Amino acid sequence: MKLRVLILGYGEMGHAMEFLLEGRHDVRIWNMGTVVKGLGASLEAEVSDAQVVLFCLPVNPHHEIARHIEPYLAQDSLCLTIAKGLDESGRTAAQIFENVFDGIFARKHSYGVVYGPMISEELRASLYGFADVVLSDTADYTVIDNLFRGSTLVCQQASDMHGRSWSVILKNVYAILFGMADELKLGKNMRGHLMVASIAELSGIVQSFGGQAHTPYSYAGLGDLVSTGTSEDSHHHTLGRHLVLGEWSDISGEGVHTLQMVEKYQLFDWRAYPLFSLARDIVIAPQTLRERVEDYLKELRETESCAI
Repeated sequence: MKLRVLILGYGEMGHAMEFLLEGRHDVRIWNMGTVVKGLGASLEAEVSDAQVVLFCLPVNPHHEIARHIEPYLAQDSLCLTIAKGLDESGRTAAQIFENVFDGIFARKHSYGVVYGPMISEELRASLYGFADVVLSDTADYTVIDNLFRGSTLVCQQASDMHGRSWSVILKNVYAILFGMADELKLGKNMRGHLMVASIAELSGIVQSFGGQAHTPYSYAGLGDLVSTGTSEDSHHHTLGRHLVLGEWSDISGEGVHTLQMVEKYQLFDWRAYPLFSLARDIVIAPQTLRERVEDYLKELRETESCAI
């Protein structure tokens, strides 16, 4: 069945989603206050006509835009997001949607998240992407099946929306360490350690929020971490390399912002997680990088010796 889909945001992922959906669905696009493609003259008109609203935006504008469009949404419409970050209040996109669409003054609109290894360049090259889809109403998964059927984005129905949200957000922090390890030439075995230790920490953090222990072993966690942590084109992998090389003029990105928000709002006990703490300390004081890495490895050796 052909759906009316409104894409909000026309950056790399907005273009990728247009590529995946155009031809099979009626795709409209809104970006930066302008209807780029559509029949309506305004965002409100496009929203009222859309069956699926796809947020291809950073998480920061989610709250403002979601609140603005909520009164205009069709009753049976579905809002989806691919945003993998925290806003300036330390909230995930899922938390924002929950607040706006499940709030006491809302009309209870359905919403969901689409998370996993979905590199935009690969999607636009007709290569496969993979995603966990978690919805506020599981009955809406028929819409997802219809939306992406026949495309190269393989979706699977999943649960634990907040656990998967934290998995996909925090993986950017750990991906920085993969870039550092590669630039330090610590070897592929070190990659194996980082993968195992990162997922173990993610599992602990997710559980601290009431999520399920196995959630990080998913497209949103392990799958996205492999893609981001081992890709030479990944921003966070590249950032890790730059930190080693002393290129510190632009220490930025979703992972860096996540570190800042976690510490600012004390979202969890981050000092209880050695790898997360290592990433935080190096981003804050990159001149200590080699010393902190050696301290981590020394502590790791001593811990392993005691375990034996």
